[in-house]
This record gives sequence, C-alpha cells and structure tokens, in this order.
Amino acid sequence: MTTETVTRWIEQHAHPLTTVDPGAPLLDLLPLADLVRDADVVALGASTRQAHELSAVAHRVVRLLVEHLGFRSLALEGDDAARLGLDEYTRGGTGDPQALLAGARSFWQTEELLDVIRWMRSYNHRHPGDTVRFVEDLGRPRTPASGLDGLAGLQRNLAESVIRWHEDSGDKIVYWGGLAHTANGGSGTSYSASPAMTHRNTGSYLRERFGARYVSIGLTFHHGAAPYPIPSPPPDFADATLGSTDLDAYLLDLHTEAPASVRAWLDAPTRTRMIGPVYDPADNDAYRLSGGSPADWFDAVIHTQVVTPVRVIGRPSD
Repeated sequence: MTTETVTRWIEQHAHPLTTVDPGAPLLDLLPLADLVRDADVVALGASTRQAHELSAVAHRVVRLLVEHLGFRSLALEGDDAARLGLDEYTRGGTGDPQALLAGARSFWQTEELLDVIRWMRSYNHRHPGDTVRFVEDLGRPRTPASGLDGLAGLQRNLAESVIRWHEDSGDKIVYWGGLAHTANGGSGTSYSASPAMTHRNTGSYLRERFGARYVSIGLTFHHGAAPYPIPSPPPDFADATLGSTDLDAYLLDLHTEAPASVRAWLDAPTRTRMIGPVYDPADNDAYRLSGGSPADWFDAVIHTQVVTPVRVIGRPSD
C-alpha cells in the first residue's frame, strides 16, 4: 500500500468545500447529511482550537445540523455557557455576548465563537418556539466519583454530561470540542503529555452508549499558523496523508467503499495531530493522539490544508 493509492482514493471520494464563510449556503456540506441524519450526537473534534478555518467550518456544520436535521442542543467544551450567561443571551437576548465572553476561558474569547453565539441568538429570535440551547454543566459530575482522576475522569464526566442531557431533554446534540475528547478512543489511546497518558476518552463512552447514533467527525489540517507557525506533519501522521491531495478543504466519509489497500490504511494504528494552547514546532511530532486508526477515531473527516489563527476579540469598551 502506498500513499499515492490512498491519495487517489481520497481525491475520488472527497467532497470539496467551497468556502469557510459561516453565512454562506450549505450546498457543499449536504453530503454530510446522510451520514448524520439518524445520529443522536454528532461530535466535531478539532485538532486545534486556535485555527480560524476549523472554527468556521464547525460553525457551518452546526448550522447544517440545526437548520436541516433538527439538532437543538450544543455541547461546547471548555467552559460553562450557563455560568457566563450565554444561554440566557441566545434564548432571550439578555446581555452583550462580547462582554459575556470576556469572563470565559481564553480559547473561547474569539470572533469565531462570538459569530456562533450571535447566530444562535438570531436563529432563536426567528424560531421562538423551537430554540437551540447550550448543554449545561458540561463535564461537571452529578454522581459519586467514578474512581478516575485527572483527564481520564474528565473524559468520563464529559460523556456522562452529554448522555444525561440527551436523556433529560430528548434533544439531538452537537458536541464541539477537542479531537482528543471527541474521537472514539479506547483504553489504548495515548495522549501527548509529560508523562504520556493512556486511557479511554469521551468519544469511546459515547460510542458505547449510542452506538452508530454517535457520529465522530475529525476537523484536521496540514500546516499553517494557530497562532504559532505549525509545519507540515511528520510523514507517518494521518494528517500527512490527508494533506497529500491538491484539495484546499474537503469532507470525506471514512465508511466509503475502499479497496483492500486503502482499507488497510484506514484500519491501521496511526497518529494524528492534537495541538493545544502550548506548542513547540521544534518538537512537532510530540503533539499527537495515538493508539487508534482513522476509521476507529472518526466516521468522517473535514480536512483543511492551510489554517490561519483565530481572531481574538477585544474587551468591550466602557
């Protein structure tokens, strides 16, 4: 099996994306609809939270799921939307979303997320009897401790929050977070850290609970800036093969029929990028998720070749 074989298969079956404008028509994303139509939870897992293009395409997917497929809750990983007053704003118009985000964790303080929040408010204003809301208390346990500590415990708590919200509300949920959480990673999944950690993640618990009604979408990229320069991935990373085409951005269903040589690549253990707020390009290959295969982790990928930094919002003036 050669990279060229996989590259040709990707080029034959990928659906090119024509824009990252969140307000643009969604025609280029419509092929995703068949994959997620029967899902209870769709996860959008970004390999970095600091890239404009990945945040913008996530916004477009949220629009598709809400406007066309009946999803009505957004589980936004990283802070508490209810604590910040964002749910009150999106459902009733109370407050200034930019001022509310000033109290959030730093990676929520972006123009891209502000655009999502304002879109939610606009949608709810137009559909007062059928609103979109944030999942509350995401990652906060309500049951006795599971015996898992640190990141392993957080992974379990995130999954339990999503499951509980679905059971209580009946809503179909978009879960937008980091790829290290949303990918379907079993007990052998290894996370870049010092020292390295190996444990189950949120996506594996959600797959266990929902089966095929949990759809994992990886938001990957090849190189760019976020905001630090990020070089091309090491050649043995899945991202290197995903970036070997001439496409600027595309959607790829990993369940698509493939010859044995391509299926071997899809099913083989690999590594993929996982970049947080701290990154050292001199140690590029250390920032990775490993212990699984592309087809294990994701049902589909939305790959972007070149990324640019998110736009950090300023504090509102007095």
